[in-house]
Formats: sequence, C-alpha cells, structure tokens
Amino acid sequence: MSDSLPRWYTPVSIMALIWNILGLLAFTAQVMITDEMIAAMPAPENMLYANIPLWATIAFGVATIGGTLGALMLVMKKSLALPLLIVSLVGVLVQDYHSFLVINVIDVFGYTSLIMPAIVLVIGVLLILLARKGQANGWLN
Repeated sequence: MSDSLPRWYTPVSIMALIWNILGLLAFTAQVMITDEMIAAMPAPENMLYANIPLWATIAFGVATIGGTLGALMLVMKKSLALPLLIVSLVGVLVQDYHSFLVINVIDVFGYTSLIMPAIVLVIGVLLILLARKGQANGWLN
C-alpha cells in the first residue's frame, strides 16, 4: 500500500540530515584533536580525551556516518535508510556505554552531560520509526 508522501516528510528528513551532519562535524573535530589541544584542557577533561579507546572512536564514527547516510537516504526516499539508521543507533548506544559506564563523564561534567546523549538517542529512535513508517507506507523505495 502506497500512501502519498505527507507534506512534513521532506522538511523533517532535511532537518534530520542537517542534525546528522552536525554530529559528523563533532566526530571530525574529535578525531582531529591534537595532543596540544588535549594538554591545554583542564585535568579532568584531559584525562577523558587522552584515553579514548579506539572502539569508542569507531562507535562515534559509526553513529555519525551511519546517521548521516541514513538521513541522506530518507531525503532521497530510499529504503536503505532503515538499516543505516539502525546501525547508527547501535553506534550511539556503544558510545553512550563508553561515556557513562566506562569513563563516567557525569563525574567530570555533571548531570547536564546526560542532556545531549538523551536527545541523540531519542532522535535516533524517532528516525528509525520514521524510516519504518516510510517503508510501510511506500514512501521509501
């Protein structure tokens, strides 16, 4: 069954792409950070950035690259959006595991450090639901 594409779909998918591009820029900034920049940070932050394991960086990359590609597929109305967004959410969950259970960023930044990861998680789930709805309604091919 193919319902016509709702008017809100294109603006929402474009906003999703912009959101994910911002995440991709944050990932790029983290990957490009230099030892000098880390050394200039206050000691608690320095310890967080100086000891990021490769698997956590890979998870961040998977989350942001997968999310950007998934959102691009939403804009292009392609069903490949769903698996890419699921992979992205898995990356987000692994990254959150590192941030909150391995290194406990709350000790350094306080409980406000939960706000952005919570927003990222909610948006990730909503984008998966959008992709599922798009497939079910024939908006994605």
